[in-house]
Amino acid sequence: MEEREDCIALQCRQYSASCREFSVRCQPVQLRSLSAATCSVWLAAYWLFVLTQNSMVLSAAIFITLIGLIVYLHFVKIDQESLLVIASLGIQMTSSYASGKENTTFIEMSRVKDVVINEAIYMQKVIYYLCILLRDPLDPQSVSEVVPLFQSSKPRLDCLVEVYRSCQEILEQRKTVSQTL
Repeated sequence: MEEREDCIALQCRQYSASCREFSVRCQPVQLRSLSAATCSVWLAAYWLFVLTQNSMVLSAAIFITLIGLIVYLHFVKIDQESLLVIASLGIQMTSSYASGKENTTFIEMSRVKDVVINEAIYMQKVIYYLCILLRDPLDPQSVSEVVPLFQSSKPRLDCLVEVYRSCQEILEQRKTVSQTL
């Protein structure tokens, strides 16, 4: 398990030579920042209430804050991202939200052309991300789609390299098994 300054941890589990799971745990919900945002909205609403003497302002502020919190926890804040690679089946990507909701995507191994580490420039910074290249069904030599992995957690390069090497081992095993058949 590897950790980084902002509490992002990579956990690797090997179930067999051709089946591995990688989980990246993100930073937990910061109660301090949620409290600060809530207090700011409520203070602004109280200030408007004092100016307008309309109690609907306070009710609306409470309602909007609660709805915003629910939306944030259910659709935005991801606690964990995992990647399950099974050579004979495919790759499963799962995102677990702070509310407990999970979003799972599965890609059949026959569609996977390769797994690569890509780089991008973002706000005067070079960032690295892992992605799956999907085979074009019409032309198996070309790529039809690029699927980025660990989009929310954005693990460091050394974590990505570890996942990349493991995925490459499994892809190579699959190639050698398919060539012997």
